Amino acid sequence: MRRLITGLLLLSAALVIGAPFLMNRQIPARFFPGASIIRVYLHQEDRVVYMQLEDYLVGVVAAEMPAEFPLEALKAQAVAARTYAVKRMGGAGGVANPPHPGADVCDDHRHGQAWLSREELKKRWGTLRYYNYYYKVKTAVDETKGQVLTYQGELIDPAYHASCGGRTENSEDVWRYQVPYLRSVPCPYDADPQPVQAASYSLEQVDQALGTSLSAVPAAGGGNQARDIKVVERTSTGRPKTLIIGGRRFPAVAVRDLLGLRSTNFTWKVEGDSVTFTTTGHGHGVGMCQYGAKGMAEHGYNYRTILSHYYSGAEITDM
Repeated sequence: MRRLITGLLLLSAALVIGAPFLMNRQIPARFFPGASIIRVYLHQEDRVVYMQLEDYLVGVVAAEMPAEFPLEALKAQAVAARTYAVKRMGGAGGVANPPHPGADVCDDHRHGQAWLSREELKKRWGTLRYYNYYYKVKTAVDETKGQVLTYQGELIDPAYHASCGGRTENSEDVWRYQVPYLRSVPCPYDADPQPVQAASYSLEQVDQALGTSLSAVPAAGGGNQARDIKVVERTSTGRPKTLIIGGRRFPAVAVRDLLGLRSTNFTWKVEGDSVTFTTTGHGHGVGMCQYGAKGMAEHGYNYRTILSHYYSGAEITDM
């Protein structure tokens, strides 16, 4: 009995002080009574930390969506972010995380969704705005607590992006697979204040990024054809899907990523030894448009309507 009591006291103390000896063990979230625990890999610190799911979500929503957005838009973001996290927390239907063994998610948006600590949020917002913004985001998380998106009883992959430019994309036009709940829908309230932007590159910069030889072709004479950028396939919304650049074939998504463009919804103009890309929107265009969610909220739509608009046929389900 004395050994059992001692063991229970040690376990309780470890949980209170942060359980350093548990931090390196892969303990399923369901083993912690009273709370859902998510394992987060922090890149700067190169370690996995355990935190309550709802606390983690405050840092995600604050990192992924401007806190000045309407509350209903922040609620929509909270449900999408929770769905992403829960799907990666293991158990039946869970998604493995090979880049970060022992973690469910990480804090890098390039690997999934971003996360910021309270200290980082204070630096971003400043002390005066921190408390208003933090508790506004926390309210969005608290008022949707436990809610996730499902399609035919299964958690969805809740893709989202900053701005679609007026219409979202079908999943198969950006990635390989056709997903029934990631359908192209009109987005009349996209509220991006700067939807159209231009970015210019020298042909040498394009060559370095894409592995082409555009700069090696003389601008005069018969070489212009080798400098051509042509669309050979478009998406259902009219965006470039596949291009030929300098005789090589590229998915538009690859061009966007390699050149650091804001969107695959782009046009271009080659002049002399440079090319200027003009983009509309920001992001891959699939799923929820965050500026569209902002616009819908400003027009009186609640978070449930926002989510049902962007995720066709999906349902909000309590965990």
